[in-house]
Amino acid sequence: MRKKLIRPIAICIIINDGKIFVFEGTDPIKNETFYRPLGGAIEFGERGEVAVKREFREEIKAELADLEFKGVFENIFTYQGNDHHEIVMVYQGKFADESFYRQTELTGYEDDGSAFRCLWKPLESFRAGKAIIYPDRLLKMIENE
Repeated sequence: MRKKLIRPIAICIIINDGKIFVFEGTDPIKNETFYRPLGGAIEFGERGEVAVKREFREEIKAELADLEFKGVFENIFTYQGNDHHEIVMVYQGKFADESFYRQTELTGYEDDGSAFRCLWKPLESFRAGKAIIYPDRLLKMIENE
């Protein structure tokens, strides 16, 4: 049996005109579509800020600016029938290249080459319960700003 590990990740909240930049994910077991800010695993010896910048560069060829640490929390969840446990470092920032604010959607790529959809999603859709944003506590963190 493989030992389950806690995964440290860093994500970045980017908000513009009442919308948040997220990727779209699906969990076919839950029959659920969800949204999450971009980011990813923090590698050994890497600071969270460096990790989130690297992830944006690798996944959508974007540079981040004006990063500000917003907080950290645990995220324990089930995805595709498997239990997961993350320590999430949350940053808020901006795109260094203003053209990202004019794109309604774009394609991001994982390390293995698989593609995923990125888009600007109205925060109101999460507040109204019309869409799901993960991690669970993220919307509350944004609303407390």
